[in-house]
Amino acid sequence: MSAVWKHLKAFQERCKNHYNCFIKVLFLSDVNGGSSSDGDEETTQLDEEKVSTSKEQLKSFSCWRLHSKEHSAKKAFHCEQCGKVFFTTAQIMKAHIKTHSEKSFHCSECDKYFSTKGNLDAHKRIHTGERPYKCPHCEKSFSYGSHLKTHVRLHTNERPYQCSECGKTFTDSGSLKSHQNIHSDEKPFQCKHCDKRFRQRSNLICHERIHTGQKPYMCAHCGKSFSDPTHFRDHKRVHTGEKPYHCSICGKSFKQNTNLIKHQRIHSGERPFKCSQCDKTFARSDILKIHQRVHTGEKPYSCSICGERFAYLGSFQTHQNKHTKEQTAPESSE
Repeated sequence: MSAVWKHLKAFQERCKNHYNCFIKVLFLSDVNGGSSSDGDEETTQLDEEKVSTSKEQLKSFSCWRLHSKEHSAKKAFHCEQCGKVFFTTAQIMKAHIKTHSEKSFHCSECDKYFSTKGNLDAHKRIHTGERPYKCPHCEKSFSYGSHLKTHVRLHTNERPYQCSECGKTFTDSGSLKSHQNIHSDEKPFQCKHCDKRFRQRSNLICHERIHTGQKPYMCAHCGKSFSDPTHFRDHKRVHTGEKPYHCSICGKSFKQNTNLIKHQRIHSGERPFKCSQCDKTFARSDILKIHQRVHTGEKPYSCSICGERFAYLGSFQTHQNKHTKEQTAPESSE
């Protein structure tokens, strides 16, 4: 009876006029071992304190039986998965929907299977080259509506996916998920040419091109090639002058979104990068890295003339200028 009671509760609001009489009839049915037909003499022998057996309650059973037919009546159903229309009961339609849990839609071009006709139609655009989704801000078009939605965020600077560890935001969930591996010590992707390991597969792919020398991204303007698609994308803006990332506060534009994020911290005063040694904070990760040399003693800049080493590029360049002046200074005459 528990399933029936749950069903009645769900329909209580919808069927207010019938709900109370249904309860009585179901109680009669339960006491009688599941039988509750019209005219059943045994129903008249039930305890009067629990339920009376007047003709009105017997009529209520007829009311309930008529109501139950509403749930078994044939109606027109439209399946959103495959587009078919059925004139059948809800129960049979439910059984039909279950068939879509299997990948029954077949691509004749590449033998891939899909669970819905919509997914199959979207996949076929890979083969046809169709790109029906056009960006309202630029001339780019896309095969999938979801790809267009993600792309438009580049223009609007909408970044709804935020990392709970560092606060960095992203335009799509896939980029966030990939980024979150940075905060994990696990590096599941290993280079087959050397011992280096990576947190992200994309970083592994770019790294392996160091070994293979592969540079699949070639600039149509100058012929320069790149192994990293991000570097290639940023390079193309040198030729086009495109600066798609705009600051909503001052209107300044940038070629790279990372530069826009760094710039916006000027307005917000945000300093998310904290030194673990002295608790100083910084607006940029590269400045934090330079600062940490105070604690580590690292001096990556070495003078090729005298061998002196420096922690900071500015100090190194100042030092080199001294050698340059010494070399170009005129010799004093005796």
